[in-house]
Amino acid sequence: MSVADRLPVPDVVLGFDDYDAPAARLAAHLDVRYAKVAVHRFPDGESRVTVPAPLPARVAMCRSLDHPNDKLVETILAAEAARQNGARSITLIAPYLCYMRQDIAFNPGEAVSQRIVGGWLADRFDAVVTVDPHLHRVATLAEAVPAADAVALSAAALFGAYLQEREPDALLVGPDEESAQWLAAATRDHPFETALCRKLRRGDRDVSIEIPNVALADRSVVLVDDMASTGATLAVAARRCLERGAATVDVLVVHGLFVGDAVADLRRAGVRHVWSTDSVLHPTNALPLAPLLASAMPGPGASGIVAPQGGTR
Repeated sequence: MSVADRLPVPDVVLGFDDYDAPAARLAAHLDVRYAKVAVHRFPDGESRVTVPAPLPARVAMCRSLDHPNDKLVETILAAEAARQNGARSITLIAPYLCYMRQDIAFNPGEAVSQRIVGGWLADRFDAVVTVDPHLHRVATLAEAVPAADAVALSAAALFGAYLQEREPDALLVGPDEESAQWLAAATRDHPFETALCRKLRRGDRDVSIEIPNVALADRSVVLVDDMASTGATLAVAARRCLERGAATVDVLVVHGLFVGDAVADLRRAGVRHVWSTDSVLHPTNALPLAPLLASAMPGPGASGIVAPQGGTR
């Protein structure tokens, strides 16, 4: 029996205002009741969190944990309130899971945020479900989040199906070595040609890219990655592809954080389309994750794909 097969179908999905529509879609896919957690933020920055009481025994809480500092506290408060009001099993469904990138102390005195935040979540949730967590030196999500069940799903198969409809002749390019695993998963059922760049990062926005020796002239190129934050790596890769003669360059990512002017920077680099899943709400959202997330629960048609995990920072 797989980990996903052990997760209980919830009696209710709880959502938050900042991730309302995707959480409601998940409840619809699971065919269960949807209700919202009420959050009131006081002028001093504290939050009052109220769950709909009473609650049934099995609860799923769906919230993406981008902009994490406020959200983490509120989500933990909501989990505690849910247990006090009837919940016996609580699953956190966080399509984007924060603080997963720092898995060691790079300098003396640094907090290892992955271990700390993972422990907080494991202490309060019976199961944690996420999509393509950005793990480096750990092999599985369970090492980072030691909950009874920790499930990492992959959106890569959705990429292949999405591009098969829109750009069936595209060359899929990974902007760095870490993206190899997502390219492989995206092309497992859809035979796209792929290529992999090499990246040298000198700072958050100082990146150089080496394009592989493949024919790019007059090709439609799609840059594929798990995450876009500043978009600097993708912007440099797009410029290099266009310099090599690519006809068009599009971008497809799982987690579109797109900090500041990231999308505008991609447009200035010559990117035509920018697509993302709805793991983080953004105008670029094109691929809803509700069917994939629902597959983590047993039921008709459940066939969740485990995410590729591990890699180097």
